[in-house]
This record gives sequence, C-alpha cells and structure tokens, in this order.
Amino acid sequence: MKIRNKKLSLDDFFAERKEVLSQWPTGKEVDFDEAVAYQKSIPDVKRFGTKLQSATAEGVTLIQPRAGVALYDEHIKLLQYLEDEGEADLLPTTIDSYTRLNRYAEAEVGINRSKESGRSMLNGFPVVNYGLEICRMVTSSVKSPVQVRHGTPDARLLTELSIAGGFTSYEGGGISYNIPYSKNYSLESTLAHWQYTDRLVGLYEEAGVSINREPFGPLTGTLIPACISNSVAVIEALMAAEQGVKDITVGYGQCGNLIQDVAALSSLREATKEYLAVYGFHDVRITTVFHQWMGGFPQDESKAFGVISWGAATAALAKASKVIVKTPHEAAGVPTKEANAAGLRATRQVISMLRDQDFTQIPAVLQESEIIKAEMKCILSHVEKLGKGDLALGCIAAFEAGVLDIPFAPSRFNAGKVMPARDNQGAIRILDAGNIPFTKELHDFHRSKLEERGKFENRPVNFQMVIDDVYAIGKGFLVGRPRQHDNT
Repeated sequence: MKIRNKKLSLDDFFAERKEVLSQWPTGKEVDFDEAVAYQKSIPDVKRFGTKLQSATAEGVTLIQPRAGVALYDEHIKLLQYLEDEGEADLLPTTIDSYTRLNRYAEAEVGINRSKESGRSMLNGFPVVNYGLEICRMVTSSVKSPVQVRHGTPDARLLTELSIAGGFTSYEGGGISYNIPYSKNYSLESTLAHWQYTDRLVGLYEEAGVSINREPFGPLTGTLIPACISNSVAVIEALMAAEQGVKDITVGYGQCGNLIQDVAALSSLREATKEYLAVYGFHDVRITTVFHQWMGGFPQDESKAFGVISWGAATAALAKASKVIVKTPHEAAGVPTKEANAAGLRATRQVISMLRDQDFTQIPAVLQESEIIKAEMKCILSHVEKLGKGDLALGCIAAFEAGVLDIPFAPSRFNAGKVMPARDNQGAIRILDAGNIPFTKELHDFHRSKLEERGKFENRPVNFQMVIDDVYAIGKGFLVGRPRQHDNT
C-alpha cells in the first residue's frame, strides 16, 4: 500500500466505495444523493458543528456524555434521559466493540441475545447492523445533535452508514484510533482508511453538508505529555483538511495540573490554526474538546464526583468548546443512566459557576503554553522532514523512528520508549524522551523539574515515580508520593 497525503481522486474513492459498501448488507442502503438530501433536512439546532461554533463564540462550554447500548429502543430512551435528566447539550452514540473490529456477524448475535435477555449484551450501539432506518430513528428522537464515538481502525462502512443515518459528527483518526487501541494494525493501512472517511466527509461538504470531525485527543489516557497528544491532533487535523474536511474539533485529555491542562488546550487551539494556515487551509473551523480524567477513578462515588468536578472546572477555565463527562461509576464498570446523568449535572453546575472566568491568559499558563509549542515544533518539524514534505509519509517514518511515540500504547508500530512522570506540582514531564528530538534546553527543563520532585521526596528520579503516578488518582492523590497511600 502506497499512501500519500493527497486528496483521493474521485475515481479512486468511488472504486474503493464499491468494496466498502459491500462489506455488510446495510451498505446497499446508502445512496449519496439521498443521504445529502436527508442531512440537509436536519435543522441547524441539531447540527453538531453549528452548535459547537455558536458556543465557542459565546464563551460557553457544552457538556457531552458517553453512552451506547445494543437495543435501539433502549438506546433512544437512554439518550432522551441524558438529554432531559442529565441536561446534556450534545449526545453520543458509542459503538460496540464487535463493530469497531468489523465483526458484524458477532454484533448481530449480540443484538439477538440482547433481545432474548432484555438487557444489552453489547458495550455499545451497532450502527452497521441496524442500517439507515433505525439510525434515523435514533438521531431524530432527540432535540440535540448526536455524534458517533467508537475506536475503529477501519471505520469506512461505519462512516457511510453513520452520516447517511443522520449523525452530524464523527470521531476518530488514523493515528488516534490505531496506536492507542490496537496491536497489529499498520499505520499505513489505518491512515489510508481514514483518508477514505475524511474524503467522504469532504464530499458531503462539497454538496453543502458540513459534518463535524473530531480526532481522539486523549490517546491512551495515561500520563500523556501534551506535546505528543497535541502533535497527533495537529497531524490528524491537517490530513483531514487535505481531504476536504472543514469542521474539526481537536481534543486533549485531562492530566490534572490546572495550569498545564489549560495551557495544553490553549496551545492546541493556537497551534492547530497556525499549522492549518501554513499548509494553506484558511477556511477550516476549529473548536476544542476537553476530556475529563481518563485514568483510574476512586471507587467511592463522592470522591469520584470530586474528580469529575475538577475536570469540569478545568474545561471551563480553559474555555473548551465542549467537555466529555465521566460518571461516578467509572471504577465499577458500565454506568447506569442515573449515574451518567449525575455526572452531567455535576459538570453543568461547575461550568455554569465558572462561565465568566478565563485562565487562558494568566502568566503561568502562557509560559507553559510556550514550552508545549516549542516541544511540538521539535516533533512536527521532524515529521515533515522525515516525509520530505508529505505528512502521511512523515507520520509513518516518525513512528518508525520514535520521533512520535505514545506512552503505554499497545501497538507494535509504536516505539514505546517515552516514559512520562509528574513533577512536584503534578504537571506531566518526561523522564525518558526516547527518540523525541527535543533541544538540549527542553531535555534539561524536564530533568530539572523531575529532580525537584526527587529532592522533595528524598528519592531518586526513576521508573517507580511512573508507577506511583499511574495509580495515584484512584487512591486519592495526583502525584504518586512514596508512602502516602498508607494514610488513605
């Protein structure tokens, strides 16, 4: 497979489309012109990108849960409950794991078993199996815009049915839905599959229908340095724009230090716009998403609400366009609809209280933003250099060389050499940069920050810090201090 960061020709796209739509019988239901007409019938108040852009202009942070069950009537009830009782501004449809792996026959079995048992036997909603009629029932049953959220390396058929089915936003990307999720999918193959997805979105755009696209920001969700997640988001945004996407939401997963988290989202917003302009994409609309804490949660519900509220506060102070909300049942497994709604209402309260406060321009945030942007420049300039100007080739070469390296990712195409740890204030620093091409000044900065912590804790700077930090929040702390867990 030879991939380039070039817009797919119509001949190549439609030749590939024949194969994609034949993967499962519901693919035959999709007619592009009819789907465009259906999308145009959806009012602006239910268009995801339109609502995001309005909120951004007003300085409002919207709230969105995660949710998805196997039976469509139960899924509709769930979304209606989260909209009414949870006060959600934006709604999700989370896709089941079988569909994410293109195992549609097994998803069908899950649907049937769910009908027999009366409860969901899938961990999400099987869009591909249900087809257009049921998807349109779902998206038309609520007052708010609905987004498809998943985790699929090859999401081509899912994209076709989702957009034709009335969803107005679609999450994922060729890096962020491969390296953090899968072991054996080659980056070249997933980048190619997501070029198809973005070319399809671009074709809708050309036909007068704007679909919001959202790369997945948190990656593995575990101690991810902002420069890494931001660089991946910028690359995925640029590659989507190349295929004609005009509405992109870039995201970041909470790490816990308020100053660094606000700086990370601010620098991501600025850098995405800057790089799009450099590459000649001046008409792409950019919004942002902040993901509440993606790591381990306390089992105690009251303590879990504390984690949720901290994420809500950070999103509000960072002026995120939207925040993805967690539930107080994160440590226990799949949440009830009541717990999901409770997390939403807690988030709503904090965001409403902080609506008029803005931390993006305070000196400490601006200083941290400059550090993150300097780190991103080191990474992205090398990606471009490795690809000799071609972002797709550069991305593949960068992962091979470890210039791009996502901590704790399962992919065998990821170097896995970068090791992050928290500094004495809980900000994410880099213990081992692997092959990331930082300047000496940046290497020295990270080392000095970790040595400050080591001196405070009276222990050497080593891998034990990483282990302690991974488990800290679940035990009631941000920084994994030695022996602190004995006091819990």
